Amino acid sequence: MPRPFTAPAPVSDKPYVPIPATKVDSNQVASIGYDASTKTLALTFTRGPGHIYHYPNVEAKTHADFMAAESKGKFFGEHIKPLPFDKFAAPSGDEDQPADASA
Repeated sequence: MPRPFTAPAPVSDKPYVPIPATKVDSNQVASIGYDASTKTLALTFTRGPGHIYHYPNVEAKTHADFMAAESKGKFFGEHIKPLPFDKFAAPSGDEDQPADASA
């Protein structure tokens, strides 16, 4: 029996704060960043339009373990995916600011 379709999460209306990210070698996760001052994990995926996901209240050890994981996709599924997040529209071009979701 096929899995039921889950609608994509809406784009957040919170202000976007860029977090520098590092490209990673993964079939699922494209880049991972972390802001220690706000404990926010940022990531983008290899598939899709390049939306940026911010996961608040993530401990630095979780970020370090994620970066060190042999399988970023497996680590994401087990430790990050269940967490609450804010989704921001993909950047338009070379800007740090995501695209205006209303455009």
